Amino acid sequence: MAKRNIRRKTTRKIHKKRRRHFLLRREILLLFLAVALLGTGFYLKEKISFYYAMYFNKFEHKKLSNSEFEENRINRILGDYADKTFGLDMSHYQRKEDIEWDSLSIGNRTIPIEFVVLRATMGNKSADKNFGEFWELSKKHELIRGAYHFYRADEDPVMQANNFLANVKLEPGDLPPILDIEKMPRRKSTKKLVEDLKIWCRIIEETYGEKPIIYTYYHYYKDFLRGEFEGYPIWLANYNDVPQPSPNDDWQIWQFTENGIVHGINTKVDLNVYNGNLWSLKRMTID
Repeated sequence: MAKRNIRRKTTRKIHKKRRRHFLLRREILLLFLAVALLGTGFYLKEKISFYYAMYFNKFEHKKLSNSEFEENRINRILGDYADKTFGLDMSHYQRKEDIEWDSLSIGNRTIPIEFVVLRATMGNKSADKNFGEFWELSKKHELIRGAYHFYRADEDPVMQANNFLANVKLEPGDLPPILDIEKMPRRKSTKKLVEDLKIWCRIIEETYGEKPIIYTYYHYYKDFLRGEFEGYPIWLANYNDVPQPSPNDDWQIWQFTENGIVHGINTKVDLNVYNGNLWSLKRMTID
């Protein structure tokens, strides 16, 4: 009887050991199948997305054109500044479906778009509805990105600064904050407007440790802001037939047209040139 019991115990041990090995092999096999299934699913997802885009969601580039004068003026600037860095700025006036982010270029596709500036906020409380999505897409497609606040001249500078800070989270590699001022106040003096603009800039500068970029039209800057913002990077809009946005002022960015035709965008946009090469522009970004 003793030998029979020993054999039974030995047999049970063997069966338990075999069962453990079987379960372990099954778990390994199931894990392998799960990994393979996930990999196949990811692969098929990419393939499905690719074929869907190819056959059902094609990007059809519209034929856009300018007057002969504007086309010649833009081409002359592109040629004169071919060694500089080009970008564009957008807001919710550009529709999401009109943009193909991975193919943005100008000059008959010879000049890449290197930076994108997006409207983030307006006034005391408003925010651009496309900013969040455009902001992430800019980063995804490795564009240097910037965010600007459209300043409403009669509203409160502290609230406007807080509105920008609440909606914009700049990261290393982004352009410094940008202040867009192009309207005159109805209920304030020019002197009071300049004081308020300096309050906005001071709040933003204390937060990021960087002087904001000041954007405005050339004549607005010449008539109201010149001499008030020494040391701040200047971004000037000037759509006239001129070789540079200002004959007297140092400038970092020139918005030279609002009729820019960009490969990859089915609507006209504002085009800009940074007065330096790409390496210099990257040095301008925040740390």
